Amino acid sequence: MRQNAGMGSWSPEVGAAHAVIPSLFEVYDAELVPLVFEGYVDDLVARTVAVAPDAVLEVAAGTGVVTRGLAAALPADVPITATDLVAGMLERAQAVGTARPVTWEVADALDLPYADASFDAVVCGFGAMFFSPHDVAFAQARRVLRPGGTYLCTVWDCIDRNELCAAVADAVAEIFPDDPPEFLTRTPYGYFEPDVIAADLAAAGFTARPEIERVERRARAASPEDVARAVCAGTPLRDEIVRRGDDALAHAIRETARRLEDRFGSADVEGRTAALVVTVRA
Repeated sequence: MRQNAGMGSWSPEVGAAHAVIPSLFEVYDAELVPLVFEGYVDDLVARTVAVAPDAVLEVAAGTGVVTRGLAAALPADVPITATDLVAGMLERAQAVGTARPVTWEVADALDLPYADASFDAVVCGFGAMFFSPHDVAFAQARRVLRPGGTYLCTVWDCIDRNELCAAVADAVAEIFPDDPPEFLTRTPYGYFEPDVIAADLAAAGFTARPEIERVERRARAASPEDVARAVCAGTPLRDEIVRRGDDALAHAIRETARRLEDRFGSADVEGRTAALVVTVRA
């Protein structure tokens, strides 16, 4: 299976019939990344810098928010290879650019096209939740790590500790009660049990005990509409919503925003987020 099984809505064609709403790649990078991801970038980059790597591989790089941080923080002579299975994600990342040259390559985390022991650090920011099977992707990371190298990844904690996305999940379940979209709880917020993660790492061949630390941040948006659009139109939840009718996406964003306003107010929306940071040595 491929790293993004069940993520069909990441294709660039999605949303072509909904011109009023930007493409998923645009919404993801411009709206979802600032809302929930950016608060964790500095932490992941700092942990990578502390490893003092001579070569870094990033898997599931998405639109490059972690890549940009790595490029700015690591010495210029440390090569960075940033990969993702979805070409459209990397195209967006390359268009935004980095502070120094980065090698961008389309690659599957479950079948990395690199030689054994090629990197001192493998980094994955909020991509491991999508790997299936997880242990196969972790085994690939271990294979390309040099002895003593470090695998660093972040995954979301359970959805109940991520207030804004939990509220969106509740809202779309109310909007579509006969067939509630379950992408959020099933995938991005469905891989959060430390014992399960540790077992998958062990099955992948990591013999060292992983460090798994909960890190909390605050997510902030100017309005409930911003949150509703970012999550409904900037994740594969979009695909599940669009299948429910031609106007379903716009309807879902509008109704989700109304419910968020009832709960969080009409401006300066804020909620807790929580992630797990996983560190393990090869």
